[in-house]
Amino acid sequence: MAISISLTVNGAPISASIDPGTLLVQFLRDQLRLTGTHVGCDTAQCGACTVHLNGRAIKSCNILAVQAEGADITTIEGLATDGALHPMQTAFKHCHGLQCGFCTPGMVMSAVSLVQRQPDLTGEDVRAQFDGNLCRCTGYHNIVKAVLEGAEGMKSAGTANAAKNANAPATA
Repeated sequence: MAISISLTVNGAPISASIDPGTLLVQFLRDQLRLTGTHVGCDTAQCGACTVHLNGRAIKSCNILAVQAEGADITTIEGLATDGALHPMQTAFKHCHGLQCGFCTPGMVMSAVSLVQRQPDLTGEDVRAQFDGNLCRCTGYHNIVKAVLEGAEGMKSAGTANAAKNANAPATA
């Protein structure tokens, strides 16, 4: 029995019929073809599936798509603006905060949310907050460096405090 849902994904209104047991990550990847959100562990441990739900980072393998009814979802594909990378994406590229890249979208989404909550970070803050984002390739040094550089870029771009009111509707 299909259930109808309506939500906003990367600024676009979406209505769909889905099986009630569909995970949000499955909906994003399989129905919307937003494949930047990765399925890593299926147990909410690795963070590869991190997206923003109403401005807050969540692990999309741990929530049913029907629970996102009426929500505003942002995926890694929705961070760039007018073809320009988000400051955090630019920092990950510049600092080589990736190796194979599988965990990178989740890392970037978690980092953006972290900076929006806490714009003035230290390396220790980043390491403590990223305990739910796993990378099997790196020693995290460049990831931490990228998050700190991305935080500075977000401050310069005026996006560091964008989630002060995480439940406010997004504007286009």
